[in-house]
Amino acid sequence: MPMSGPAILAFLISYLLGSIPFGLILTRLSGKGDIRDIGSGSIGATNVLRTGSKGLAAATLLFDAAKGAVAVLLAQRLWPDAVPVAAAGALIGHLYPVWLRFKGGKGVATLLGILVPLLPMAALVYAVVWIGLFLVVRISSVAGMTAAASAPVSAVVLNQPALFPLLLGFAVLVIWKHRANVGRLIAGSEPRVGRAKA
Repeated sequence: MPMSGPAILAFLISYLLGSIPFGLILTRLSGKGDIRDIGSGSIGATNVLRTGSKGLAAATLLFDAAKGAVAVLLAQRLWPDAVPVAAAGALIGHLYPVWLRFKGGKGVATLLGILVPLLPMAALVYAVVWIGLFLVVRISSVAGMTAAASAPVSAVVLNQPALFPLLLGFAVLVIWKHRANVGRLIAGSEPRVGRAKA
């Protein structure tokens, strides 16, 4: 079934919001160079942290989350029937930004931002899982992927079955973007944050 005009507009605007590469912009403005030449090459907060600036990493996380939240809030206000489409646009924009030849971040912060207005209790669970697991294992990819997987589970537990397929799809996308990390986890070579590589 083809999308309506408002749905297409909601997707495009949300995609453009999601595709703003805040990690790249902030590191360049601060004189840290091109974040894509550092660490994993990702434009997300974890890779920004590898520049040695916790402040820049925190700002990247907040802005990446904010663009997801703004996309959903805008759709809720202007195109209520297109909220799921807008949410998808924001996440896809972050993962595959046209400005960076479709090589973007891994979506963990942006998915959290999407959940805040879409399903607040799921956002709370997501944040607790992400932060708690990160503090315990110190492996960003494990914390991020587990948090993403918690979103569709929360939809079921919170009796929001209509959101389950959407959030399951989002979780699959986030995990897919972490596939290199999964390979390193299996090989036992995934680095822990705050610990030097062997």
